[in-house]
Amino acid sequence: MTTTSDLKNGLCIELNNDLYTLLDFQHVKPGKGGAFVRTKLKSLSTGKVIDHTFNAGVRIITARVERRPYQFLYKDIMGYHCMDSTTFEQIIVDEDRMSAQQLLKEGGQLEVWIHQETNKVIHCVLPTSVVLQVMYTEPGLKGDTATKALKFATLETGCQIQVPLFIDKHDLVKVDTRTKTYLERVKN
Repeated sequence: MTTTSDLKNGLCIELNNDLYTLLDFQHVKPGKGGAFVRTKLKSLSTGKVIDHTFNAGVRIITARVERRPYQFLYKDIMGYHCMDSTTFEQIIVDEDRMSAQQLLKEGGQLEVWIHQETNKVIHCVLPTSVVLQVMYTEPGLKGDTATKALKFATLETGCQIQVPLFIDKHDLVKVDTRTKTYLERVKN
């Protein structure tokens, strides 16, 4: 158990029989009345973001969550097969526990969150950015590097994103996994 003074971003807590991760918090001390903490919480089961207010000094039940690095192997009808990089133990993760699965390629790294009391996978997170190859896009034109115009490109995982006009087929691009947007072109 912890109190509202120990809150930090990324902390997992139990609230209303669900697990939440703390996205943002703000301590508020109004001129009249008691202090309170305004928080933004993301449900690990549904993905919904809610606002919740705690009175200052209230005890909060923290969830013991271990974050382990895993490698994605393949996907089949059972789910996503992943392997622990240190123990070579394999697990199967349901599709609803994955984030940004459109950007996940075989051999890619991800972080698996495991609830310690139940020993169940509660969430899988990709790194903040991944490097993927462009499999198809319309040909670019020379000199189109200064404008902010965009075109669609299909990546090696099948995901479609918008890229600048100078990106060509077989280029490597860095993609933000949180927003599924183009970040930069990667040199070979």
